[in-house]
Amino acid sequence: MAKRTTAKTRKPSKKAAPRARKAPQPSLRQRARRYAWRGGIGALVLFVLAILGPTVINPPTTYTIWSESRRLDGVDRIWIPLEEVAPVMVRATVAAEDANFCLHGGFDMAAIRAAIRAGGRYGASTISQQTVKNVYLWQGRSWPRKALEALLTPLVELTWSKRRILEVYLNVAEFGEGIFGIDAAAHHYFRVTPGKLTAEQAAALAVVLPDPKGRNAARLTPALKERAALVRDGAATIRADGRAACFES
Repeated sequence: MAKRTTAKTRKPSKKAAPRARKAPQPSLRQRARRYAWRGGIGALVLFVLAILGPTVINPPTTYTIWSESRRLDGVDRIWIPLEEVAPVMVRATVAAEDANFCLHGGFDMAAIRAAIRAGGRYGASTISQQTVKNVYLWQGRSWPRKALEALLTPLVELTWSKRRILEVYLNVAEFGEGIFGIDAAAHHYFRVTPGKLTAEQAAALAVVLPDPKGRNAARLTPALKERAALVRDGAATIRADGRAACFES
């Protein structure tokens, strides 16, 4: 009987592992798009923070305060909460600068139309617009600045309270050469704290706001004294007719 032969089992040969393919490198255009996308998101985040930040964080400075501080080698300014400012000062500011502050959403269209009819002899900027200019932008008249102001003002009105707008405005506004904010102004002109300002003193401070370097609250001209008297009456009027309700608790 023939012997049965068995074939030897062959061990499988080891094959070389396939090489991993390199991922294709992004093109220059793809990289540019990626960086632009990331940059856009970053810019948007910074923009949102810049708008929302001042609702809870007091602006440490502004471009105007910084530039004047460099020019004068320092300025007089201390931040003070609105509750430590005499209500007559807050009302006088609104009466002098923006009597319809509580009634508009950032732009007083009636005042703008009146200014246009008057041939631009006087401005129609609201306190909201002036706050935007003081906090984010620069002084002087130019179309780029006005365009940015028009863009930012509605955003500030949407995200800040009216009371906060006034608080920031009164703390960054210029009241004289190197004098910024209501605390510095009250001490400089009348040697009192902002909470001790009288109606007459408040009106005097309010009328220097349009021209802080050219007017002195402690030595008003006869014309400015008449203007201050009107502001004093206006402050009483907006309290009586409810136009101070949005910022008085």
